[in-house]
Amino acid sequence: MENIFQKISDLSEKYRDYTAENLSKLVQIKSLSLGEKEVQLELKRQMEEAGFDEVFVDGLGNVIGRIGNGKKILAIDGHMDTVDMGNMDNWDFDPLGGEIKDGFVHGRGTVDQEGGPAAFVTTGRILKELNFDKDLTIYFVGSVIEEDCDGLCWKYIVEEDKIKPDFVISTEPTNLNIYRGHRGRMEMHVHFYGLSSHGSAPERGKNAIYMASKTALEIEQLHERLKFDEFLGKGSITISEIISGSPSLCAVSDYARIHLDRRLTWGETKESALAEIEDLIEGMNAKVEVLEYLETAYTGLEYGMEKYYPTWKIPEEHEIVQTGVRTFKSLFNKDVKIDKWTFSTNGIMTNGVYGIPTIGFGPGNEVLAHAPNEKVAINDLVVASAFYAAFAYEI
Repeated sequence: MENIFQKISDLSEKYRDYTAENLSKLVQIKSLSLGEKEVQLELKRQMEEAGFDEVFVDGLGNVIGRIGNGKKILAIDGHMDTVDMGNMDNWDFDPLGGEIKDGFVHGRGTVDQEGGPAAFVTTGRILKELNFDKDLTIYFVGSVIEEDCDGLCWKYIVEEDKIKPDFVISTEPTNLNIYRGHRGRMEMHVHFYGLSSHGSAPERGKNAIYMASKTALEIEQLHERLKFDEFLGKGSITISEIISGSPSLCAVSDYARIHLDRRLTWGETKESALAEIEDLIEGMNAKVEVLEYLETAYTGLEYGMEKYYPTWKIPEEHEIVQTGVRTFKSLFNKDVKIDKWTFSTNGIMTNGVYGIPTIGFGPGNEVLAHAPNEKVAINDLVVASAFYAAFAYEI
């Protein structure tokens, strides 16, 4: 095996410029959620050029490349949609320039997270060059709509494409560490129903804004007493929007709504989080609901799911984590840090819903995700392309 790791390492280095240039091409194509068509065609072209055994686009628009035809299935996932640019004044370079300079590829999506797919295209090329023949099927997935609704793409892959891997590597940015989980999240609305009256006689009505405001202060207190997990940290809740309505600006408000962003630590579930809010609004004319996501993909397919994204973590001693540790050590002769993401990923579906053992290993620092001046070190891309190939031999 030692010999194969050396060959992988040499090839990943040999294809350094190829990987960087492929990423640059992806970055130059604007690819917001639901508008990924052009970037997906480019990724498909890159996979075909790299010699993958099969490349196809599914009904939701995920690009899936396959290498091998074994009984065990490994999937390597990276989402191709990005967030928008934000205030252009905060950028020192063109976010869609894809400039390769000073050892970095620059632009929106380099870290979050087209760097992972660019690296795994090179992985595919390396595996084909080494005549990979283990009893393993590897699916390389350039997934869609993650920024809008994490996990939706994998719901489609498992339930509609009928592909259910035995193991998954997420290529979301991990600073080249191995990540084994993150907090879950959910989005809720709380609706308050008041009674309008003339603004000159507010005592005749029941003001929905007051109901919402009292609840808002209770939610601020609730945040302080949420659960804590040694690895994932504390659960959190915040109000990100409040809207209200009334028959007139000379009338008592008869409706208000707050939007809740709830981050769930280990042991917190949709049911427990809902119950906490229901306790706060008991006795009020109010109701809480978990939101639904339903949108039309670039393929024209309408698809959706509930906006509940379960918490997940994999034990450090689990086979997939330890395989990652061994792979890294064999390639680079040093230990790898094991950690977690701050944000949410498709792991909420692969592991959180389907229980598929999942780890993260990706190029780039998550601090730059969704931030201006996003850029990824080319060296990170080289390391990642080697890691995915070596992992396929090691698992």
